[in-house]
Amino acid sequence: MRTHHTITLLTAAGILALTACDPKPAAPASSDPKPATSAAAPSNPAAPPAKSKTAALPNLVGKGLQTAQDEAQAAGFYALKSHDSLGRDRLQVLDRDWKVCSQTPAAGAAVETSTAIDLGAVKLDETCPASDVTVPKPAGDTMPNFVGQGMKAVRGALPSNASISVKDASQGRMVLQESNWKVCTQTPAAGTALTGQPVSFTVVKTDESCP
Repeated sequence: MRTHHTITLLTAAGILALTACDPKPAAPASSDPKPATSAAAPSNPAAPPAKSKTAALPNLVGKGLQTAQDEAQAAGFYALKSHDSLGRDRLQVLDRDWKVCSQTPAAGAAVETSTAIDLGAVKLDETCPASDVTVPKPAGDTMPNFVGQGMKAVRGALPSNASISVKDASQGRMVLQESNWKVCTQTPAAGTALTGQPVSFTVVKTDESCP
């Protein structure tokens, strides 16, 4: 009788052990997987590019260069540039020292605010020319006539590898800032073929007369 109970207990323990060691079977893989989710369409599509604005360009001639630039910007024009109206290729380093002689486009024109506004200017103590003095064109195969032209602009018109010498025509002064000097004589003469030979000039200050 005691043996029967022992066997029964052992049989029950074995069944429990087998049940614990047998994990639940994995759920069968779905035969109909969910499709990949596509990227959501933007809720705010890109706005079309803004239309160009137009505005009336104010009259800037006769004003100080700095004031003219401020007024142009107040009217919506920010693409501003300036140049030397006397054709001497000087830079407008301090705008307050210059005044406006010309503007392109002309005042009053209704133009796009992105348009580049070019202001011709001279120093405050200088007189505006009737029209902008033309800057020398780049030299080609022959020597141009540079007499009377600003030396800085003349140097810019010659090839960058040209050998150039510059001397004061009257007093033997050192020529330090070429934008303040003008050409009196040149070698070779105008019309001579440029074949890489050295080029020389005599100059005087812009407000002086050549000897």
